Amino acid sequence: MQLNHQDSGNFFLIAGPCAIEGEEMALRIGERILEITDTLQIPFIFKGSYRKANRSRIDSFSGIGDEKALTILRKVGETLGVPTTTDIHADEEAAMAAAYVDVLQIPAFLCRQTSLLEAAAKTGKVVNIKKGQFLSPSAMQHARQKVVDSGNDQVWLTERGVTFGYTDLVVDYRGIPTMQDYGSPVILDCTHSLQQPNQSSGVTGGRPAMIETIARAGVAVGVDGLFLETHYAPAEAKSDAANMLPLDQLESLLRKLVAVRQAVNGF
Repeated sequence: MQLNHQDSGNFFLIAGPCAIEGEEMALRIGERILEITDTLQIPFIFKGSYRKANRSRIDSFSGIGDEKALTILRKVGETLGVPTTTDIHADEEAAMAAAYVDVLQIPAFLCRQTSLLEAAAKTGKVVNIKKGQFLSPSAMQHARQKVVDSGNDQVWLTERGVTFGYTDLVVDYRGIPTMQDYGSPVILDCTHSLQQPNQSSGVTGGRPAMIETIARAGVAVGVDGLFLETHYAPAEAKSDAANMLPLDQLESLLRKLVAVRQAVNGF
């Protein structure tokens, strides 16, 4: 899969809702993101989780059904003419999800799971590995190498913060050039980096007001891509409601980030 972000001089964007809740919502969000990114010449990949496997409580929303959600992801991609991505959680899910999407995302908690990385690699799809909250940037070279050694050099690495105490994450921006040195595009997850996990309520918190701060710094450092989750009504979303960006704020944010990238490109 080719992205023309280098031709445009921009970062690329992976964006969409945390979870696929239905066809109408997925298309509505995807259409608006595409409208904005086309205007700003930002290559766009639509993201949506077909299943949420890592939940704080057993009664948390996990999905609308695997095949139903994956079929919606395929329809979004075909309707909008954009690549799509979703996360996988077990070896047998790799081939299943690969039949519907263009990029397989490896969740941060599973980034060292050798058999999962091998299964994802063997699909021939792009494999986007999220850096574990417990790993140093330099440790990601080994996760990347597992995919390469399995015959697939289409690997992306995503920074999503490091655990700081029990209920916060911090981003060490030194990790972006460190991981870029391994030869893969590096993405900054601007929403999950602001999660506040381990809340006593069993519902993960977040600080979405800081998304612009995190994203500006990443673009200034020279990140290749940005990842963020967005929804037209975050408070009503069935997953990650506390840290998604309101969709009506996306255009303003991206315009600012494009200006930052243009300034960096001028140096």
